[in-house]
Amino acid sequence: MKTFAIILAGCGVYDGAEIHEAVMTMYAVTKNGAEYQIFAPDIAQHHVVNHLTGAEMPETRNVLVESARIARGKIKPISELDMREFDALIFPGGYGVAKNLCSYAFDGAECTVNPEISNVIREAVSLRKPIGAMCISPVLLAKIMGGITITVGPNEADAVNVKAMGANHIATKHGDVIIDEKHRLFTTPCYQLKASLVEIAEDTDAIVKAMLKNG
Repeated sequence: MKTFAIILAGCGVYDGAEIHEAVMTMYAVTKNGAEYQIFAPDIAQHHVVNHLTGAEMPETRNVLVESARIARGKIKPISELDMREFDALIFPGGYGVAKNLCSYAFDGAECTVNPEISNVIREAVSLRKPIGAMCISPVLLAKIMGGITITVGPNEADAVNVKAMGANHIATKHGDVIIDEKHRLFTTPCYQLKASLVEIAEDTDAIVKAMLKNG
């Protein structure tokens, strides 16, 4: 049975992992006959956002602890992730990816990537393990690798930044999975587009199916 390592960036679209994408990824992996283990870096969140008002809150939270909410406590720090023990790596989206896993939300194409995240991606690439990224997560791949083909949906500003980082961008719609066969990368837009929960379920199912078929 294939096993996915799922990487989360907290809990909540505005400052962590996008919860619908995270849950539907877990569902898609299980639905398609595979297993998963969830990981997150043990670091402070960039900030905490009130998801009712959108205002920043005067408190601090931890990415691993917050991600454990989605994982129902069944989570490990990313420092324990050995890609030799897994068949695939996948990143749901959410602003936490662009704020906690890297600095893309603030620095655009000049962003930096958390060293643990960078190391895991590089390890997966060196082992020729398939990597999936949805929503804004493909910017991690663009920054670390360059010379790849990905999608961040139809957003022109993100497309410009992706190209500035040395990657080729393809605009997409729901259900599309862009496959970079040479690098074994799989990307899909999810909430980079206006979406219903059903469409998110379909997008995550499509990317997991593609990874299992072509990975």
